[in-house]
Amino acid sequence: MRMWGADGALQMDENSFTMRVVMSTVVTFATNNKANQDFSVPGSDASNSVAIVIPMGPYNEATSYQFETEMLSGVARVYNYTRTYAASLSTSGTMRLMVIRFA
Repeated sequence: MRMWGADGALQMDENSFTMRVVMSTVVTFATNNKANQDFSVPGSDASNSVAIVIPMGPYNEATSYQFETEMLSGVARVYNYTRTYAASLSTSGTMRLMVIRFA
């Protein structure tokens, strides 16, 4: 797609930086046991995509923790604990996973 400004100058074309949501799904961990879930996202990896999770509903500050994400080759992985911290607590709950691919 090409877009021109009011002055007739090209503002955006097929070589411009863009990003789009290539996956959006709900992720639920039913128990507090440390676990992870994998979601297939063909063509996406850590060099061209980012995975984020967004809490759905209110947080219980005493027992709710943010899920963690990791982009692998063609896979978005979601953990219900902080994977790089040995003493991390796991959590249950539901969050929305979004994978955003950029070019």
